[in-house]
Amino acid sequence: QVQLVESGGGLVQPGGSLRLSCVASGSIFSINTMGWYRQAPGKQRELVAEIASGGSTNYADSVKGRFTIFRDDAKKTVYLEMNSLKPEDTAVYSCNMKVRPYRGSTYYTLNWGQGTQVTVSS
Repeated sequence: QVQLVESGGGLVQPGGSLRLSCVASGSIFSINTMGWYRQAPGKQRELVAEIASGGSTNYADSVKGRFTIFRDDAKKTVYLEMNSLKPEDTAVYSCNMKVRPYRGSTYYTLNWGQGTQVTVSS
C-alpha cells in the first residue's frame, strides 16, 4: 500500500516562506504527475501546482510567481517552495501522485495523505 506523507507546514507571517515536502512510501516503479492541492475552511479543495514527469508545470493563477513546485523521483518526493505568503494562502495543503507500482501496470491516483497545515498570520 503506497502512502503519501506531507510535512513542512506551520505558522508564518505575511511575506514569509515555507517549503513543503511530500514523500510516497511503498513500492513504486514510476510516477507520472505530482501535484499540490489546498483546502481552506469552508472551501473546496483546489489545485495549487502540478508537475509532469517531463518537468512541465502548471500553477493556479493565485500563486504564479510566488510558488515553485519541483520533484525528486529518486526520493519519490515532490516539493512546494512558497514565497511571499499571504493570509489567503492559509489552508491544509495535500499532495497527490499518479503512480505505476510495477513495469507494465497502469497508472492510478494515490489516496490522499493527512495534509499539512499552513497558516499565514501576523
